[in-house]
Amino acid sequence: MLDRRTFCFSLSALLTLRVASVAAEESDVVVRPAEYAGALRNPLKGLRSSDPASAKTLPYASLAKSYLKWNDLEAHAGDGVERIQAFCNAEWAGLAEINTKVIPRVYLDWPPGGHYWPADLPAGQYETPEFAQRVVALIAKLGQCWNRDPRVAYVETGIVGLWGEQHDPTPSLALQKVIGDAFVEYFPDKLLMNRYPGIFTDYKFGTYWDSFGHKEEMETHLPLLKSPRLVDRWKIAPMGGETAFDWGTPLGKDPTDALVNNCDRIIELIRDLHWNHLGWLSNYDQKNPVAVANAAKVQEALGYRFVMEEVRYRSSIRPGETFHVSMTVRNTGSSPLYANWPLEVSLLDAKSHQPRWKGLFQNIDLRSILPGAPCTLQGEFACPAEMPKGEFLLALAILDPAGSQPAVRFASSQYLRGGRTVVGWMGVGRAASAKALPRFDDPAQDTLSYSS
Repeated sequence: MLDRRTFCFSLSALLTLRVASVAAEESDVVVRPAEYAGALRNPLKGLRSSDPASAKTLPYASLAKSYLKWNDLEAHAGDGVERIQAFCNAEWAGLAEINTKVIPRVYLDWPPGGHYWPADLPAGQYETPEFAQRVVALIAKLGQCWNRDPRVAYVETGIVGLWGEQHDPTPSLALQKVIGDAFVEYFPDKLLMNRYPGIFTDYKFGTYWDSFGHKEEMETHLPLLKSPRLVDRWKIAPMGGETAFDWGTPLGKDPTDALVNNCDRIIELIRDLHWNHLGWLSNYDQKNPVAVANAAKVQEALGYRFVMEEVRYRSSIRPGETFHVSMTVRNTGSSPLYANWPLEVSLLDAKSHQPRWKGLFQNIDLRSILPGAPCTLQGEFACPAEMPKGEFLLALAILDPAGSQPAVRFASSQYLRGGRTVVGWMGVGRAASAKALPRFDDPAQDTLSYSS
């Protein structure tokens, strides 16, 4: 049995531990950054350009379609990957510097009279053993060039039919298997897309719908996209394409008309089908204020948009100490970020705003942040023992592995030029003060980049 003195000492120790625990909890900072009110030019999503060159003139074109003639890449069977690489390097020059990636598609026939078959392959003969052999060999070469190329976002399987849209002719089931198997084998690290939701049914490809919202294709596409086989495909593969304005009953007579008079319907379809990117629509009149405002709304709806709802962290730590950071983020867009890119936490110098220390969240997958419910990401980090004492800005950023530089902007008003979002002050070896945060920058006015 404890005597009175021992009991009082034990009670005092317990109370001291409790007070210390409460003090530690009270030292945690809870920050709820204001959402940025505007559209962002984030990678792997949005209003894409129709070619690499025009991406430099469009406000949201972090994606660019790259149409490639077969005979530019390979004129004869003996041409090697060096020819493909040299051609693509010329076509895609400068895109990494503006944080833009391409969606390539190889084609053979472009109406009304363009035929771009290699010189040693009979033109128009898709359903032959010779074509099957050659198309597999070409896809193998493309895989060597593109599978690990950071400039390539997604790959459209293309090749067959007019414009590489896999119609006129539609590939037979046998040819679908030849092409599908080859793309899966030679592109293990890239997400793939095919034109029509009713073909390539044995493959987990995304869809490039090149007449998005057309009355003439809605009756066939919507039931398939909503079918059990495809209804959740958007969670693992991109759904994209373009809004065609040269046939049938499109969403408007041209991109400007579609945005001015049919914006709500476009966004309704994007939300309903979880669409990631759209081309052609980006060619709206940038001097039309209504089109400009509505383009921003469409850009916000396409793909992902990460809003920081809450961040929790210790207000002060000691050099060499382990600390915890927790972030709750909501995806208010329509699709995931289709890349498991690193999430970085950093301590920035109070004056230069350059990182004095950086760490990465472990065991998280940003692809799992689907539209809707908030997602909480947590990480444990070790402050280096040699970290100098002082006050630093705690910041978060999503990095492109190609160069490990910030690439994805959070939809937060607490943004610093260069791609990092500031959370608040953290003291190292001293208490953090309540001084004001620095003046922030407009994330929409910043140009990021990656290494190619």
